[in-house]
Amino acid sequence: MDSVRRMLKGKSVNLRLMEREDLPLLREWVNDLDFVGEFEPVSQETQRDLERQYDALTEGQWFFIEKKDGTKIGYVAHFLKDKLVELGYSLVPDERGKGYGTEAVRIAVDYLFLSKNIVRIQVETDPENVASQRILQKAGFTKEGVIRKSFFCRGEWRDTALFSILREEWKEPRIIGQHRK
Repeated sequence: MDSVRRMLKGKSVNLRLMEREDLPLLREWVNDLDFVGEFEPVSQETQRDLERQYDALTEGQWFFIEKKDGTKIGYVAHFLKDKLVELGYSLVPDERGKGYGTEAVRIAVDYLFLSKNIVRIQVETDPENVASQRILQKAGFTKEGVIRKSFFCRGEWRDTALFSILREEWKEPRIIGQHRK
């Protein structure tokens, strides 16, 4: 199967399914504190660490966020957590604030509701991460509340804000399939 068939197309960005051979770039990103930003834990992952995670991921997928010229500018991933679908995403610092994250999340939501028999997608984010919360709100997510001291990050236990979107709130694709009309 070629990469064109493994790509979810949006208006400004595409999501391309990550392959095992793509892991070196992901390793570079996740080990770069500027890329992960102030709201994610400090961690260093080896190639082997990421390969083990990739191989163990049976209920989820990692996608690169690519501009239309093929430039990789971030990733979005979904995985099963306690029988719920959880979404995560990050962009390279120079591409933040341009709408790419919102579009990538909308594509991922469309893909998940079109391809999986699920009722809900959720995201946890730092309550101080205003940019991430703005992405989620624009993509149709609702803030459910704050989970106290649920996340160890940079030497302290921090709260997380829980956002979700339900299938009945989504209603129909916002990105996938729209360009065919």
